Amino acid sequence: MTDMKRINVAVFQKPKKGKYYCGDSYFYLETENEFLCAIADGLGSGEYARESSQIVIDIIRKNMNESIESIIKICNEQLFGKRGVVLGILKINFDSMLYSFSSIGNIGIVTANRNKKKKRNIPSSGYLAGYPRKFKVIQERLEKNMNFIMFSDGVNDKDLSDLDIFGNNVENIIKTFQYKSKPERDDDTTLIAMRYQ
Repeated sequence: MTDMKRINVAVFQKPKKGKYYCGDSYFYLETENEFLCAIADGLGSGEYARESSQIVIDIIRKNMNESIESIIKICNEQLFGKRGVVLGILKINFDSMLYSFSSIGNIGIVTANRNKKKKRNIPSSGYLAGYPRKFKVIQERLEKNMNFIMFSDGVNDKDLSDLDIFGNNVENIIKTFQYKSKPERDDDTTLIAMRYQ
């Protein structure tokens, strides 16, 4: 078992202006063999959006050893009769040197490698609310010094273009976002910057 973290993580989160509760919830954890990060955004905003997004995060926390496909199916079943959520999940496997991700709705995932190549995923449409939902899981090769940016729809294209997503310090990515973005957000906002060493 190693004590050295392989993924550095920094997070920004803020509720929509005028709201106490943020409708976004997130979770990340690194174990000996893998790393998992997820953002769930409850539809709408406020307390009920937070309730649905937190249900999903609690399920992910309990089932993180399952495949992304299984996790999404379990989350979807548990949301029947509740407010829906959009969801993004990233899994990095240190043994296989592969990462997998899935995004349903408007959770964005951008990868940036040391060769200054950036990729932005196109999420599957829709949301989870207890009904059958098609989604795709992308799997790709993990590279050293790779950055992952995951964000909810409170982050817009201009916000992203202002960031140095190739930077080697995830704290600086988040600080730049805080500095350049409006103090009051038009939507619940979560931005997670991750770097594989």
